[in-house]
Amino acid sequence: VKRDVQENDEEAVQVKEQSILELGSLLAKTGQAEELGGLLKYVRPFLNSISKAKAARLVRSLLDLFLDMEAATGQEVDLCLECIEWAKSEKRTFLRQALEVGPSSQPYVGAQQLPEFCPSPLPGSQLLRELKKMDDKALLVEVQLLESKTYHALSNLPKARAALTSARTTANAIYCPPKLQAALDMQSGIIHAAEEKDWKTAYSYFYEAFEGNDSIDNPKAITALKYMLLCKIMLNSPEDVQALVSGKLALRYAGRQVQKL
Repeated sequence: VKRDVQENDEEAVQVKEQSILELGSLLAKTGQAEELGGLLKYVRPFLNSISKAKAARLVRSLLDLFLDMEAATGQEVDLCLECIEWAKSEKRTFLRQALEVGPSSQPYVGAQQLPEFCPSPLPGSQLLRELKKMDDKALLVEVQLLESKTYHALSNLPKARAALTSARTTANAIYCPPKLQAALDMQSGIIHAAEEKDWKTAYSYFYEAFEGNDSIDNPKAITALKYMLLCKIMLNSPEDVQALVSGKLALRYAGRQVQKL
């Protein structure tokens, strides 16, 4: 990671890029949030030696690893904002757009902080207009999902549903990465459970979200599992709760959080 490489040495650049991702993954798995945040800043000079698209993917991957840790270091908001400002100063539009979308959907970002990341994540916003012009459907799905979450937080259920429907429609036209598909399923489950009290449908969505997150070792899998258990409790099906907890998929998540339910 520390070794300098020549821009024209494609193999060396590729090896360094992979090494950075592997180091980031290791830091995330071992709970070294501060070191992972430092790595994000350390690699910036290297980003000039790779394409803007690759640089955007690398930074977003590292930032996602940092945010998925949910380590509550108190640096999350500042680090995200710093990365966005750096992307602006370097005139990296694609990276800036990706960064404006991603952090806003994290669980620790409250409604009062949303404007810091994305001044208006609702229909007609500058970011949404930019993405529609660029025809970047994957990022557009993320923005539409963020719209749904924002409207839901504002207790505007009809618009939350409409934005979610738009997100799922857009997602159906492209290859949707497992992490994004799981996030769509999670939001669908939340709306069916919290607003419509349709526990059976909500359970189906939470199950899909659980499987999707589990397949990529995303820590959000345990959140989906807890929502699945809550749905079974609300359906007055205690026997299903026990079957779920002792099932093959859920065994790896056995612990205090699940036992409390």
